[in-house]
Amino acid sequence: QVQLVESGGGLVQPGGSLRLSCVASRNIFSTYVMGWYRQAPGKQRELVAARGDSTNYADSVKGRFTISRDTAKNTVYLQMNSLKFEDTAVYYCNARHRVTYYNYWGQGTQVTVSS
Repeated sequence: QVQLVESGGGLVQPGGSLRLSCVASRNIFSTYVMGWYRQAPGKQRELVAARGDSTNYADSVKGRFTISRDTAKNTVYLQMNSLKFEDTAVYYCNARHRVTYYNYWGQGTQVTVSS
């Protein structure tokens, strides 16, 4: 069992920055691909960024968002810069097992971009 706890969401103006954090209950980076997803009202959940052996980003966030991890702290971060109105969503941390593809999800953290 893996617990994921996100933090760092909030209200920010367009052009601003936020950093989301996701703390895993144990060290899982060697066996799980870590990712951030988001879901806006009325829309499907979508992948924002993922980090396993390589790093992948949604086209809409390339150059603005950065996923990183601190193995010593069992923590994955999502640095979000140059935020836009359309980045408003609930952001979820995800851990996907590299072999079984089993998924764990965090509870989500709200990011609202508004002037």
